[in-house]
Amino acid sequence: MENFKMIAKTFFGFEEILAKELTMLGAQDVEQGVRMVSFKGDKGFMYKANLSLRTALKILKPIYFFKARDEQALYKGIRGTNWSKYINANQTFVIDATVHSEYFNHSEFVSQKCKDAIVDQFRERTGQRPSIDKAFPDLRINIHIDKDQVSVALDTSGNSLHQRGYRTATNIAPINEVLAAGILLLSGWDGQTDFLDPMCGSGTFLAEAAMIACNIPANINRKEFAFEKWNDWDNDLFDSIQDSLLKRVREFHYTIKGYDKAPSAVQKAKDNVKNANLDEYIKIEEQNFFDTEKTSEGKLHIVFNPPYDERLDIHMEEFYKNIGDTLKKNYPGTNAWFITANLEALKYVGLKPSRKIKLFNASLEARLVKYEMYEGSKRTKFQVTEDKVEDSKDSVE
Repeated sequence: MENFKMIAKTFFGFEEILAKELTMLGAQDVEQGVRMVSFKGDKGFMYKANLSLRTALKILKPIYFFKARDEQALYKGIRGTNWSKYINANQTFVIDATVHSEYFNHSEFVSQKCKDAIVDQFRERTGQRPSIDKAFPDLRINIHIDKDQVSVALDTSGNSLHQRGYRTATNIAPINEVLAAGILLLSGWDGQTDFLDPMCGSGTFLAEAAMIACNIPANINRKEFAFEKWNDWDNDLFDSIQDSLLKRVREFHYTIKGYDKAPSAVQKAKDNVKNANLDEYIKIEEQNFFDTEKTSEGKLHIVFNPPYDERLDIHMEEFYKNIGDTLKKNYPGTNAWFITANLEALKYVGLKPSRKIKLFNASLEARLVKYEMYEGSKRTKFQVTEDKVEDSKDSVE
């Protein structure tokens, strides 16, 4: 099978970790862009990438490029593609358009014009035309216009890859699965310590953490991918790739635990974790984080998504102060990470973050922050080291 170029779309800030994922998976010619990474692979690798990638939102297969500065040139360019290679007159399609151009103002207009070009080509050749189906199309086409550059691609994924297939119950403002996985990878989570999400909501961090720890493919629970409706769909090849990925699943020897003070959230998290077939790795308890303390020995890795919406019935300044106080007093020997879009409330944590990374949660600019909680104080740690140095000097003398 021959290799071809593909584009994996992602969130701002995840380009480097997506490129690393692709390289480790075996992709060729990996190149980072803005909110995307391009790479090359064959059809089997396209299947593997969709199944495996944790930080990709979509995987596109570019098929055609041309220039257009007006609707006539756009129509002519789209009609110049031989669409019978990808779809027949009895099938359905839909067009998703993204436009960053002074020549085209509306993505809906672009979608309509491109649809007309495809339909007219079929009418002229066969006397029939494929239909539009926005919900379950046989072919999803992606049109991207940047200035006068038009890129035509086939959407290999279908619905966004954050829709893993395990999350059926959610709470208010649940974190996107791709965002959760990316945060975990940015935090350095590798499954080699105990893990805690102290405000677990519907359990997304817990499920993604378990899949990373056990090397379970991110989209193994997903019902379908767009490429399954393509004319060149190879079911045997897909099954063999899925089987080979599952053979790489590894054992996990630590604990993954989630707390939430809302009984309804605890139940939803348990349901979602069970849907993902991960309940043997994850324990979820009804607990208020501010009343808890570290129970595990050794290092603990904490990642969570605290509330930051001012509309909630929470005094944000006090809430974030409680986060800092709880970490400082009750969680020594811990690396704690959380994401928030409430940059004002973040100041009240009362701890100095060792890392601060700019991300976006939907349209909200956010910060992913890391707090390193030492056993005892940092000063005490250094003081002990200095005392040992003095002792060694005395023994030498």
